[in-house]
Amino acid sequence: MSAHSNLSGNQRRKMRSASRLYAVQALFQMEHSGQTVEAVRREFLDFRFGETYEGQEMLDGDMEHFARVMDDAVNLQAPIDQQTDRALVAKWPIARIDPTLRALFRAAGAEFHDKDTPPKVVITEYVDVAQAFFPEGKESKFVNAVLDYMAREARPEAF
Repeated sequence: MSAHSNLSGNQRRKMRSASRLYAVQALFQMEHSGQTVEAVRREFLDFRFGETYEGQEMLDGDMEHFARVMDDAVNLQAPIDQQTDRALVAKWPIARIDPTLRALFRAAGAEFHDKDTPPKVVITEYVDVAQAFFPEGKESKFVNAVLDYMAREARPEAF
């Protein structure tokens, strides 16, 4: 029996959404700091999930989902980055885009490869994550377009 079996579907969805936001933050931190996936994952699980941070209680995330997205994003980084490059305009290779967006595309790309969540749900969830980081809004349209391309390439049977 899973630790989440007594939670409502809505609570599970909120936890999974929080774990996606954490995964983007963790992937950004790994790239920025050069820390290993194990060190960053441990820090997030120990100090971010459900903790109070700067006076604000952090959402509890789905730890298993967070760990799977992190592992897949790291283990599949080369093919995910190549897929992202194909979705980006030729003038903007992945190395030139904002590091937060790069982390977001890696996390979403990991979920497209996982096949556990329908691609349209992954797109919606990561567009929401983009809006959390970039509330002005123009990035979310860009993220939506790139993720739609990536999803159609990774999971054409779902469209």
